[in-house]
Amino acid sequence: MAGRRLRIQHRTGYRYASPVVSSFNEVRMTPMDDDGQVLISHELRVEPRAAVLVYTDYWGARVESFDTHEPHDVLEVIATSTVDTAGGLQGVRDGSWAELATEAVLDRWCEYLETSSYVDDAREDDSRVDLVRQLRAQATPASAIRLCNEMVRDRIAYASGSTNVSTTAGEAWATGSGVCQDFAHAMLSLLRSAGIPARYVSGYLHTEEDAMGETVRGESHAWVEVWHGGWEGLDPTNNRAVGAAHVLVARGRDYADVPPLKGIYAGGASQGLGVDVEITQLMR
Repeated sequence: MAGRRLRIQHRTGYRYASPVVSSFNEVRMTPMDDDGQVLISHELRVEPRAAVLVYTDYWGARVESFDTHEPHDVLEVIATSTVDTAGGLQGVRDGSWAELATEAVLDRWCEYLETSSYVDDAREDDSRVDLVRQLRAQATPASAIRLCNEMVRDRIAYASGSTNVSTTAGEAWATGSGVCQDFAHAMLSLLRSAGIPARYVSGYLHTEEDAMGETVRGESHAWVEVWHGGWEGLDPTNNRAVGAAHVLVARGRDYADVPPLKGIYAGGASQGLGVDVEITQLMR
């Protein structure tokens, strides 16, 4: 599947109730240069101005950190990137349950098999324990992954505002509604509980069809990557494979490892400026 060349502008930040004298922040808005995806350019603008330190985190994402010590009541962050998408992870070999249970696999992907801040153990939930058994009863991990996607789609309805950024997989499952973050966490909980390594992915989503030269309102998005002999990307929110419209930014155990913007500050209460993402498809 051929990828696309996309220009992404991501604007976000905070407004404070009273002037802030110091703030320390981390930004994860740089598309990865990995797995066939190619980062062509990237620029980060911060207001008030600040020196930016760039490093790669434990999970492989590029982090831009900065601190500012001049009084300000608004912090604005604008990341502009151009990237050639990969078109999805290709050629995944279909492994077996026996392979997933080997010491080599358990050791290599242990962090994607355990519970984490937002991902609980579905075997400890009476409403999901039988679902985990059904997944384990499938002939192959690949068939279990497909069934897991159906389970999540059957249970959770997309409803903006029904959950918040701190909602866990178990809470989203109980609520029966959520957004892309909740679909991903719910799927991770079931997969890991069934012994299938799975990780959280954050990024951007362009339109399903080509939109050459047209600037469209994109979105920050989340999906999952699942290991069953190789990594495969799945988008449970949209019930599709990860492809040319998906821009990979960061990976981790769950949302706590990959927030686009997080920080601490000294001052009054804060209110998010919201998130505005514009994506333009360019000629390659």
